[in-house]
Amino acid sequence: MILSCQNIAKSFGTDVIVSGASFHIEDREKAAIVGINGAGKTTLLRMIAGELEPDQGVVSISKGKTLGYLRQHQDVNSTASIYAELLEVKRDLLDMENSLREMEKQMHDGTADTEALMERYNRVSTEFENRNGYAIRSQVSGVLKGLGFAEEEFEKQICTLSGGQKTRVALGKLLLAEPDILLLDEPTNHLDLNSIAWLENYLQNYEKAVLIVAHDRYFLNRVVTKIVELDNGHVMSFDGNYSAYAQKKAQLREIQWKAYLNQQQEIRHQEAVIAKLKSFNREKSIKRAESREKMLDKIEVLEKPSEVRADMHLRFSPREISGTDVLQVRHLAKSYPNNPLFSDLNFDIRRGEKVAVIGDNGTGKTTILKIINELEDANAGQISLGSRVQIGYYDQEHQLLHMEKTLFEEISDVYPDMTETEIRNLLASFLFTGDDAYKRISELSGGERGRLSLARLMLSNANFLILDEPTNHLDITSKEILEEALRNYTGTVLYVSHDRYFINQTATRILELKNQTLTSYLGNYDYYLEKVEELTGDVSSAAVKEERPSTSSREDWARSKEEQARKRRLENELKRTEERIARLEERDREIDSLLAQEEIFTDVARCMELTREKASVTEELEDLYGKWEELSERSGL
Repeated sequence: MILSCQNIAKSFGTDVIVSGASFHIEDREKAAIVGINGAGKTTLLRMIAGELEPDQGVVSISKGKTLGYLRQHQDVNSTASIYAELLEVKRDLLDMENSLREMEKQMHDGTADTEALMERYNRVSTEFENRNGYAIRSQVSGVLKGLGFAEEEFEKQICTLSGGQKTRVALGKLLLAEPDILLLDEPTNHLDLNSIAWLENYLQNYEKAVLIVAHDRYFLNRVVTKIVELDNGHVMSFDGNYSAYAQKKAQLREIQWKAYLNQQQEIRHQEAVIAKLKSFNREKSIKRAESREKMLDKIEVLEKPSEVRADMHLRFSPREISGTDVLQVRHLAKSYPNNPLFSDLNFDIRRGEKVAVIGDNGTGKTTILKIINELEDANAGQISLGSRVQIGYYDQEHQLLHMEKTLFEEISDVYPDMTETEIRNLLASFLFTGDDAYKRISELSGGERGRLSLARLMLSNANFLILDEPTNHLDITSKEILEEALRNYTGTVLYVSHDRYFINQTATRILELKNQTLTSYLGNYDYYLEKVEELTGDVSSAAVKEERPSTSSREDWARSKEEQARKRRLENELKRTEERIARLEERDREIDSLLAQEEIFTDVARCMELTREKASVTEELEDLYGKWEELSERSGL
């Protein structure tokens, strides 16, 4: 075990972020921390990295082990070049290399004790070779290229880079430093698909421990073997990748819900039985009711399982159906000075398709969407929309939002016919509640602006959605909700995304933008990968076998029918018993009334007859009360 967290707790004011968190990471283990936005994942990483002190608990790292931490945002203003910055990570090997060059010069000049110098030279040279010193420059170049830097960018100064580029530089430095524990906070942000695939391969072969916070489920599936879930401040560990975790979590949640619902049903049942026994108003039935009340008081009531973001529902509903041909693009071209993006692009999109555009950063994917939305001009080509096509556009920079407005104003100004209640309900469905409605948009985080843009998009009733990186800044749960909404959407979707899991869940066709041209692939991302491998000859063609869903057997059906019949018999018998009890109780009251009448209690024969009947009724009632109690237990009613 290389890392251990024992009973970690952290609060900010009254907000409990982490409570009693305990987990461990083994040497060479690859693990991920998952949870919704705001769950405290980054806070937990910062405590492990030593940047924050936990309020209680202990973070233990094995003695002599090193730790490296990649933050989400980098504030680096070095004037060094990208290449020099990464090469500096290997300073000890560079110094060793300089020492070897100096000794070689001394040996050549004959200015030192040759025997002692040769001995020292051999010792240093052996260590330099064992530590792969001769490969440090090619290693630096390989990491930079793997992270998406072109060779002509190597000499750019760090201070001139964008925030995303600085984060990639910081990631490269960490990978080259090779710490014993690698802490990575959203490492796939700012990486294109090729760079993410490269990083996956790098981490799979990394011979030390890795702990990752990421919302990229495809990435997690390929890299990690343990999931540490942070939910409402509590931590639970699951063996396996993300898909295995999601399956186990769903099973666990189902078990918890069933246990909770069954217990609630049992409590309601017992309360009904108690009320019924008391209503019989007999000494024995009242004692039975009191006995059941004592048992009920001893039940340890299960806590209601938390909902999975049940308050956020996305429903995109086109106002009208478009024509069959939604979009036609012919001979589209776009270039900037010294930067040709694409030329002679041709593609069609038909109603109902969900089309994903993929490709490296900088190839022009977002530009295509902007040209279609008339936010940018093409150098050449024609774009034609089909009949009755209404576009709804979501851009990753949220340029359509007005930063100076409040959330309420943003919606009400665009849709003035909506009432205040309707606007508040809409915002609440996207997790903006209470005073959130009066926040300035400029105060929102990237994820919050994304949710607001999706809220606006939902109101548009568009039948052709054009989405630019819709899952950026969304947590995993929000992504899953968006995926379900798009799968159920009856209109047409064209989107740019580097989220491969999202593409797998939603795309019916993929357009790859590469070498300034588009290639179309029917199917989702996994099919695209299979087709590319097949076309490039990397792997032999293999048909994907779909697992047939299991069907209920005749025996299962028969058992189900038998169980239904058994329940009906019990219900009918219970009903007959209750009706018999009601009749006897009514007769018991009638007898009491008769015995109180003078003409009856003065008639000895009649009085004895009624007394015997009352005793018989009482005896039968006692039996029926016991029978009713037994039947109510068996039927669960």
